[in-house]
Amino acid sequence: MAVTFTCRQCGTCCMYLGDYIVINRQTGPFEFACESVSSGTEFTACVDEDKREIFVDHSFPESHPHACRFLRPDGDLLRCTIHNDSPAQCKFYRCIVMRIADRNGNAVGVVTGTLHLHSDDQMLREVWGEAEQCIPESSVDAEKRRQQFLIGRGYRIS
Repeated sequence: MAVTFTCRQCGTCCMYLGDYIVINRQTGPFEFACESVSSGTEFTACVDEDKREIFVDHSFPESHPHACRFLRPDGDLLRCTIHNDSPAQCKFYRCIVMRIADRNGNAVGVVTGTLHLHSDDQMLREVWGEAEQCIPESSVDAEKRRQQFLIGRGYRIS
């Protein structure tokens, strides 16, 4: 059974996209002619209506020059302000926060930013289930604690 990816809105994936999404010019108050540098594709980005209030504050992109120009803090989240118009490279991206290998170094699974395991390895799924019971997703440092749990069971993490 596949797990549906849900973004945590942590912003990690977008912190270095400033070199990949270029704003060529502003075409309206909240509209921009842009280019996805990796594919050479031009696109129009319109700031989502529900994010315009956070977009007008330019202090975040000014203090994080390598971040995507459309990334903005919103409370504890870092949000894409052009989610509806983001290029394909953004829409299809699935972050991986942990790659898991067995004792022999064979890849057996990955964990996405939502702390969901993706693996066909039954033993790993069982061990991950134990980790989820012992270390709830809401725990402080859940990701690091689950990594240590897996290492303690003989897995290699990268």
